[in-house]
Amino acid sequence: MTTQPAHPEPESAAAVDAYLADLLAPADEALAGALADSEAAGLPGINVSATNGKLLHLIARVQGARRILEIGTLGGYSTIWLARALPADGTLITLEHSDRHAEVARANIARAGLDKVVEVRVGAALDSLPGLASEGRDFDLVFIDADKVNNPHYLEWALRMTHPGSVIVVDNVVRGGRVTNAGSTEGDVVGTRAALQFLADHPRLEATAIQTVGAKGHDGFALAYVSS
Repeated sequence: MTTQPAHPEPESAAAVDAYLADLLAPADEALAGALADSEAAGLPGINVSATNGKLLHLIARVQGARRILEIGTLGGYSTIWLARALPADGTLITLEHSDRHAEVARANIARAGLDKVVEVRVGAALDSLPGLASEGRDFDLVFIDADKVNNPHYLEWALRMTHPGSVIVVDNVVRGGRVTNAGSTEGDVVGTRAALQFLADHPRLEATAIQTVGAKGHDGFALAYVSS
């Protein structure tokens, strides 16, 4: 009797991801162009996978998001997925630390026809977030996908600018399994563990985290509902 391996091989997991992406999240000119131009510009290949991008899109649609905040733009690939879920009068603000990344993202977003919907703000997110709060911004969905060291701080700000019924998604919370190492001194692990503890402890949040395996290896995301 043939049994399935306990853990999928990386090659097979990536192949399954490619199959699912082709079937359920096929690339169009804008999405493929965003990836191609990001690579050509030398941006790191750390964008979300196609299936994860489609998941973000569906979360935004199911949630009925009209105002979205994204922390970490890179080349605008996830931005396009999220912005396409917005209604005609919806808005998305995305925060990007790098001028170069923001330049590439703006071109990709414009090619997708979303430059009137999306605003790219450049600078360290922890410098931009207080400004957003002072403007009285309120978001239905927040997607956090920036430097992992500061994830707990990003969550604090996200909670200040959301309301009951809002959704917060934090990407890359598994760190290839390293997140289980309580004694780690690596900044990304320390920041991720602190963020997960924040989600577990905060009385206004109901949260879970899902492991994923696929094109991005062993990864995962956290999903939180602002309950009060």
